[in-house]
Amino acid sequence: MNNVRTVSDTKRTFYTLHTRPINTIYRRVVEELMVEMHLLSVNIDFSYNPIYALGVVTTFDRFMQGYQPERDQESIFNAIIQAVEQEPQRYRRDAERLQAVAQGVPDQDLIAWLSQTTHLDRDADLQAQLQAIANNSNFKYSRLFAIGLFSLLEFSSPELVKDEKQRNQALKAIATGLHLSDDKLSKDLDLYRSNLDKMAQALIVMADMVSADRKKREQRKLQSSTPVAPPSANE
Repeated sequence: MNNVRTVSDTKRTFYTLHTRPINTIYRRVVEELMVEMHLLSVNIDFSYNPIYALGVVTTFDRFMQGYQPERDQESIFNAIIQAVEQEPQRYRRDAERLQAVAQGVPDQDLIAWLSQTTHLDRDADLQAQLQAIANNSNFKYSRLFAIGLFSLLEFSSPELVKDEKQRNQALKAIATGLHLSDDKLSKDLDLYRSNLDKMAQALIVMADMVSADRKKREQRKLQSSTPVAPPSANE
């Protein structure tokens, strides 16, 4: 019998793969995403699907936006996925495919497709996945899956997701069609959007602090390099 990997095992693997330090403000984002993915990966009812992959990729890209040095972003993403024994390229590939599909479908058609009231001949794999989810009473719902659904709507119509009434109607229809909890879906996505706002505000505060610190250093440098006039002979 194989031993189930622990959160500590996953974190150890991550820090072995990505050895550079992670900026403090982002470390919590990285570790929370990694722990969430780990707990899903060891759940007997969980199985990979492209909507979940889109949720993972979107979460990482949105919360890690502005990370410096920028070149470390790919290394961190790859290390997270590999730490839960998955393939980073698969996640990116599936996320890009679903983004392209969503951007090519009018929002009402996409909502009908996701809620399984209409079948669109656009992506056979996604169609099969949606049917499997709707028919699986043991489907393991997750916050990351919810973010994947939301991202599909956002790619199809950014305006729709900004309109609270339209957004809630769309999410309710999708939850009903896929036999998910409408309440859970809405709460998870409200929290996601709230956390994005908080992250954006934190980054603004951090940028202001860095700017203020830079100005202080420049002023000190200027003062130290300004020659002091010698006392005049009359003094």
